[in-house]
Formats: sequence, C-alpha cells, structure tokens
Amino acid sequence: MIKKIIPLFVIVLLFNACSSVPISGRKQLSLVSDKEILTASLQQYGEYLKTAPISTDKNNTAMVVRVGQNLAKAILLYYQSLNMESMLDGYAWEFNLVKDAQVNAFCMPGGKIVVYEGILPYTQTETGLAVVLGHEVAHAIAKHANERMSQQVATQYGAAALSGILGNSSSVVQTLGQTVYGLGSEYGVMLPFSRKHELEADRLGLVFMAIAGYDPREAIPFWQRMATQGGSTPEFMSTHPSDDSRVTEIQKYLPEAMEYYQTVKAGNNTKSTISPGKTDPKWKF
Repeated sequence: MIKKIIPLFVIVLLFNACSSVPISGRKQLSLVSDKEILTASLQQYGEYLKTAPISTDKNNTAMVVRVGQNLAKAILLYYQSLNMESMLDGYAWEFNLVKDAQVNAFCMPGGKIVVYEGILPYTQTETGLAVVLGHEVAHAIAKHANERMSQQVATQYGAAALSGILGNSSSVVQTLGQTVYGLGSEYGVMLPFSRKHELEADRLGLVFMAIAGYDPREAIPFWQRMATQGGSTPEFMSTHPSDDSRVTEIQKYLPEAMEYYQTVKAGNNTKSTISPGKTDPKWKF
C-alpha cells in the first residue's frame, strides 16, 4: 500500500487557516474568505427577498427589527470592549419578518436574518424573540457557515487544490453554497447546522441577549414551549439537541450570561465595564 504524504505547504495552510469562535474560544477551520461567502450570501439573500411574502403586521415587524438592532448594538459593544470592532467589518445586519406559518428562523452569513411569523406564538414576548434572534446572530458571529463550507472544501477538493481555493474561491463558494448553507434552494433558506454549532449558538446568543438587556433566563421557558408542539419536529429544531439536553446545557451557560446581564442592569454597560478584560475566559478569541 502506498502511503499518502501530505505536502508541507498544505499542513502550513491548514494551520494558518484556523480561527477561534468568540466567547467559546473553540478553534475552527476557515479556508474560505469572508469576502467570498458574504458576496454569495448577499446575492442569494436578495433573490430570496424578491419572492418571500414579507409580513404586513407592522407591530410584529417593528418588534423584530427593534430586537435585532438591540442585539447588533450589543455585539458592537462586546467587540469594542476588546478594541476589536474591526472584526465586524463586512457585517450588514438586516432583520425581516416573513408571513409564513412555519416555526422557523434563519440567518445568512454577514447578518441577514429572517423570522417566520409561525414562531411568534412560541416567543410570546420581546425577550422570547431575543432568544431566537440571539441564537441566529450567534451563527453569523461564530461564522458557522464559513466553517461548514471550509470542511466541505477540505473534504471534496482535497489537499492539492487548497492553495488555489484559498487564492480564488468564487466558483467554489457558488458551487458549495447550495449544499453547505442552502443558497439557491427552492425556498432559499439555510440548511440546519450541526448540533455542535447549535449548542454554541445557544451559548453565544445568551451572552448577546444579556448585553442587550434581555433576561437570558427566559431561554428556558421558550424552549419548553417549543417542546410542547405535537406532530413532526419543526425545522427550527430539526438538528437541535433534545429538549431535555438543551435545557440542561442552557442551565450550564446561564451563570456566564447572567454576569453580563447583571452588569448591564446595574448600569455598567460601557466599554470599560462590560468587559472584564481579555484575560478573562469569557472573552477568549
């Protein structure tokens, strides 16, 4: 049997193509440039909006936009506290409510987020909606779509093609977009993330909603309400952990999120006080 030898330049590329998820500090593969993914995402998102039935409910639409903007401000504050606001370059937050009975929501790379009206009976309140939107913005901030596409690139194209892909990945992004995050599919919505990504989005989402002034403890009753649905598993929960394990994990994340929430409620949500410093484990990059 002939052993395959991985070229040294490939090992170096893979080593240098690792980044870290904020808050969790988890290392992730990042082979495809943000610019390429954001360009493809923006194009496909625009196509989706041309046919999507935008909600005519002014009050609920205003609530979705308001909560989304509050979360976007919280994310900016988080990065400013680390003097790393440049990490948000390329993000253009947008929040839309779609007239659809599906219990669902999704986020495109770069911060394009859609909420379906069907999930609002389960969010019930503005804070409940912050749980959902916090989870979705977390997917964007953690660059889960980039990571999933990078994994596909490494698997499908092999080591020999990595250098070329890293240099010019437009065609690769367009090709893999449909299988990695669902761009160009019939409904234009993102395919479900892995359970690892979903739990990570839960954790980051709790922190972001806490910084935005929403009580992260409301995540538990929200997911308990979601668990009361009969019939088939909703799309929004299709790859999520089971109800019991999700609540268990959220309970583990809550002390961390509550530190931020209590800081904000005490009126100490300035750049100098919201962050305990880069040496604190909560602020790993």
